[in-house]
Amino acid sequence: MKFLFDLFPVILFFAMFKWGEGNPEAAQSLAQQYLAGFTSGAATTAQAPIMLATAIAILATFAQIGYLLLRGRKVDGMLWVSLAIITVFGGATIYFNNETFIKWKPTVLYWCFGAALLVAQTVFGKNLIRMMMEKQVALPDPVWQRLNLSWAGFFGAMGLVNLYVAYSFPTAFWVNFKLFGFTGLMIAFVIAQSVFLSKHVKDPQ
Repeated sequence: MKFLFDLFPVILFFAMFKWGEGNPEAAQSLAQQYLAGFTSGAATTAQAPIMLATAIAILATFAQIGYLLLRGRKVDGMLWVSLAIITVFGGATIYFNNETFIKWKPTVLYWCFGAALLVAQTVFGKNLIRMMMEKQVALPDPVWQRLNLSWAGFFGAMGLVNLYVAYSFPTAFWVNFKLFGFTGLMIAFVIAQSVFLSKHVKDPQ
């Protein structure tokens, strides 16, 4: 359930873009009705789908945090970072009628995550992956360090992949990849990490 909760803004982003892509005139009318006060110019039929999708993703991220706060649950730092980045880059896409900003959002987010892992380990001597997982699994110290570095490297690579797809393919392809491609890569990486960890888990006996 948490996995789907985390994907909630991405799923809505995808669904709204697909709707707008299939209904360009209606999407343009909707964008003019609700986003006119936030843009520097009127949205065209080509721009409307990505602008509406971006607006929905921003609202969905606010809704995620609001839901957690209302339930008295802790909001992960990553979610706060995600909110800040999508608000800035998504807001720029809406204001300037320019999809480039929202296309950079995943890269900036992934690189922030990767940088946080590296800085915490090298500068402050804290292994963030270990802090999140050590209650569920016991591993030797060197393995925790490699695990932390591998996640940092993975996030760095994901940022580069996003830029490659964003600048090499049409926006519709990037939107599809944002949901299915990144989700598939994440699942594949987690599976690979699980296989790796199974060889190093400490025997409680």
